[in-house]
Amino acid sequence: MRLALTGAATGIGAEVARKAKEQGHELIAFDITKPSVSVDEYIQVDLSDPAAIVDAVNAMQGTFDALINNAGLPPREGLGRKVLEVNYLGLRDMTNTMASRLNAGGAIVHTASRAGAFWRDNLAQIKALRGCTWGDIDAFIQSHKIDDTRAYNLSKEAVIVDTIATTEAFLAQGIRVNCVSPAAVSTGILDDFTKAFGPKVAKNIARAGRPGYASEIADVILFLASPQSAWIKGQDITIDGGMNAMGMTDMMELKG
Repeated sequence: MRLALTGAATGIGAEVARKAKEQGHELIAFDITKPSVSVDEYIQVDLSDPAAIVDAVNAMQGTFDALINNAGLPPREGLGRKVLEVNYLGLRDMTNTMASRLNAGGAIVHTASRAGAFWRDNLAQIKALRGCTWGDIDAFIQSHKIDDTRAYNLSKEAVIVDTIATTEAFLAQGIRVNCVSPAAVSTGILDDFTKAFGPKVAKNIARAGRPGYASEIADVILFLASPQSAWIKGQDITIDGGMNAMGMTDMMELKG
């Protein structure tokens, strides 16, 4: 396969890149910094800059079989605006700009997060964000009183909703779209999630037995990018070591 991957330099993206090359795929990597993993082509892009996204896509030659939108920022103090730009607006622009380059039968895979699991409770706010252009973000943040942690959760909720909402339109183009929602993963940004979400992160990791590994998330992403997942469409795949199941068990007061 010929794959386009954003966020290839670190964390889950670096593992996707490594495994993709091990499996013999051609890989075009998009990131603001150059990946340490050997790739076929590296194109620098800042996903908080819409003009840079257009330039990056124009710099890529030919068509490809899958777009993997993995780039994203964690919940971090002072980054709320940029989180919404990179994690949602940038992903959306990258998808729309690259879609015409996808081969028939191709795939789009977004990296969302378990932090977006409560999207059903926030549809009005998600719809408002989906209606935003780049110039609307400051007013949106102010009017909806979005703090830095909420910006992250909202960005991932919007990615999940976009996956669902764009499924039929992409199917008409012969393209399938899915997303993955990892829980706590052992990468360099795990501390950001602990700071943002507090003791429940450590509690959930303890109940699951360990955090996830980036390589485990990469395996699912590459499966969804491959023809082996041809009948999986419009899905949000949770990868959380059982954390969601345990939380639902508590909520419903069930016993094993």
